[in-house]
Amino acid sequence: MTKAATKEREGKPVAVKRDPVFGPTSEVEIRALERSGYDFLYRPEERIPSIIVENFPALGRLTAVRFLEWAVENPEGVVSLPTGKTPEYFIKYVQSYVANWNRKQTRQALEEMGLATECKPNLAGLRFVQIDEFYPIDSKQHNSFYYYVKKYYMKGFGLDPARALLIDPCKIGLPAGMSLTDVFPDMTVDLSLRVRKAKSLQEKNQQIVLHEVDQFCTEYERKIRDMGGLGFFLGGIGPDGHVGFNIKGSDFYSTTRLIDANYETKAAAATDLGGMEVARNKRLITIGLRTITHNPNTVAIIIAAGEAKAGIVARTIHAERSNQYPGSVLAELPNARFFLTRGAALKLPNRTFADFQRSKDLTPEHTCRIVMDLSLSTGKPIRALSKADFESDRFGKALLKRTGLTAEQLRTQTESVVLDNLQRGNRIIENKKFLHTAPHHDDIILGYLPFVTNLVRRSSTKHYFAYLTSGFTAVTNLHMHGVIGDLLSFLDRGEFNDLLKTNYFEPGNSAAARIDTSFYLQGEARHHDDKKRAATARRLLRNMIEVYEDDSIENIKQRCVELLNYFATQYPGKKDMAIVQQLKGRVREWESDLKWAYFGFTGDTVRHLRLGFYRGEVFTEAPRIDRDVPPILQLLHEVNPDTVTVAFDPEGSGPDTHYKVLQAVSQALKEYEAQTSRHDLKVLGYRNVWFEFHPSEANLYVPTSLTHLNNMEACFETCFSTQKTASFPSYQMDGPFSRLARKVQVKQFEQQVKTFLSEDFFVYNEDHGLRACRGIVYLREMELAEFYTKSAELRQIAEAV
Repeated sequence: MTKAATKEREGKPVAVKRDPVFGPTSEVEIRALERSGYDFLYRPEERIPSIIVENFPALGRLTAVRFLEWAVENPEGVVSLPTGKTPEYFIKYVQSYVANWNRKQTRQALEEMGLATECKPNLAGLRFVQIDEFYPIDSKQHNSFYYYVKKYYMKGFGLDPARALLIDPCKIGLPAGMSLTDVFPDMTVDLSLRVRKAKSLQEKNQQIVLHEVDQFCTEYERKIRDMGGLGFFLGGIGPDGHVGFNIKGSDFYSTTRLIDANYETKAAAATDLGGMEVARNKRLITIGLRTITHNPNTVAIIIAAGEAKAGIVARTIHAERSNQYPGSVLAELPNARFFLTRGAALKLPNRTFADFQRSKDLTPEHTCRIVMDLSLSTGKPIRALSKADFESDRFGKALLKRTGLTAEQLRTQTESVVLDNLQRGNRIIENKKFLHTAPHHDDIILGYLPFVTNLVRRSSTKHYFAYLTSGFTAVTNLHMHGVIGDLLSFLDRGEFNDLLKTNYFEPGNSAAARIDTSFYLQGEARHHDDKKRAATARRLLRNMIEVYEDDSIENIKQRCVELLNYFATQYPGKKDMAIVQQLKGRVREWESDLKWAYFGFTGDTVRHLRLGFYRGEVFTEAPRIDRDVPPILQLLHEVNPDTVTVAFDPEGSGPDTHYKVLQAVSQALKEYEAQTSRHDLKVLGYRNVWFEFHPSEANLYVPTSLTHLNNMEACFETCFSTQKTASFPSYQMDGPFSRLARKVQVKQFEQQVKTFLSEDFFVYNEDHGLRACRGIVYLREMELAEFYTKSAELRQIAEAV
């Protein structure tokens, strides 16, 4: 960094170094780089330049203005734009700027970002190239990329379909008179038909179409090259580093082709496709890495938001050209860049060091992070770190200089924090009331069940559990088909006739609802699956009577027949109609009722608030104060808790729902505090499998034994039937979330806290709980003021308010 770049100038741009080879030539990029205060490229570690913005909306705004700048200069250029959730703000800003081009406010904003406004871009002249598509998939499905491109780019941007290269699986190589489902009845393709003989007429037709798809890919590539290659490529980066669907291991000279994907890519696609059961059997058509780099003048931009992307972003930017990091091929393009939010840039050490150097205040958390990271990088316990260790690390060396403390003082200070956090996580809590909140129905069990298990051993603590969304998107059509079929069978056999003569199935009969959970858990205790299915059917029948507002069993049976047909014929991943969303949500709620009945909590202790912002849209709406806050506020008044727990993920790193629930809870707490003058509430932030705390961010370390870990897995396996097959898994593990949560907690002990304190500390500890420790749960306890500040920071990052 230049000297000027290390100084704060009250929000004004600072001077930065521009790389002589990979310097920005775009006025929009130059302005953005100056605003960021970072260099464009930090050699020798970084091989691809980056521009960093403050937040997710700013990422979309910069990308939109850079795209419009390029479109003005290349009115008939070739563009390739991404699908999914990451381009949400890019799409919104492009549409807004073009629609409001002649407004003074719009022109001023664009000119401040470096875009001249004399000439309005005519996007209809651009030639569009679709990046990728699932195969086989009906292009009319709303979860196909073809549909997305038609909706958001052809219609939304006003691009000309006649000038576009699109991938429509319904029009590629099908024999006359046959549809995609005629050729591929199970909507999957066996790629071995490329090289083996067909064994049936069905396989012969599939082989013919497969060969035609391969030929289509060759022609697709030729057409792109005939246009001179891509002029503007905008893409995201997958968890394995894939660009387009060029997965880890892709050849740098690859062209458009039909491929199978790796597990990470299929897991990331499972939500779009309606479950891993579908994603496992999908193949992918994608342009190749050489397709992207064929034109040496291509402007290639990779956008990434959130700390969850920070690892793969850093590995890609730092990598020598390697097939293991497909995006590293972009280093050969002078006009390739990463546009990143601060969270996504968090593991680029040159940039975080620049932040450290110019930060005005050094918080205890910053100090702990540096010392902890030094412990982890050297593999030494904190107390064993030497002055030489600090001096050999640029962060450690700078920390010695800035604080004026000795290495011994920094060691002692940080070890004391770790020990205090461990003591606080292991303390006995009495006579307190907890309101545990969760966006989804498995967030608590995956995030901090060992802490809850310790708490509930004390009868003086009181607990309420609130689930703020219905969670219907996590329930597959296949699962619903199974439980509806079970219910219809029970009704046809008359097995519920005696109960039907009573008021057992009345929706308001909370006593009977408790019997449902007890009956299920008795079945689990005796390994009687028939009892568990019967209990599930009972609860489903009660829910259907409530949702349909109809207690006629004949009518309910007819509804079951209709639903069986619906779940058998609807394509996975399609947005369900409202009444099906309600039924799916009730299934998730049933699982939460079972989970807490497992620990003895029933009835009013478990609440389902079903906030209205949760609708299953591609781009979800924000919570509304008038609609989504009152249910939480009412519950706060009813429970009057001492501690409220909340999912506390950083920007763009957990599910979008986590952030939105956090904002709703924050607003409700503000109103509750104002109305009651309860200033003594504590907020306990937790994370689970979606993202992890750095140990410096947590202030409670909960020791977790094998009993805790086994209990979590057993409870998850018993109660979460929709999640047993991991239909919507993490890309990090092919298996149920409980197994991944266990892995995370064990890692936090073995690779972090045990390193900080040494193995001997635990093996020879006088406390039997610490001797039994095999995992760690991280939590962050906050006063209300701190929580409000953190919530506001997250809102600034996510919404630019």
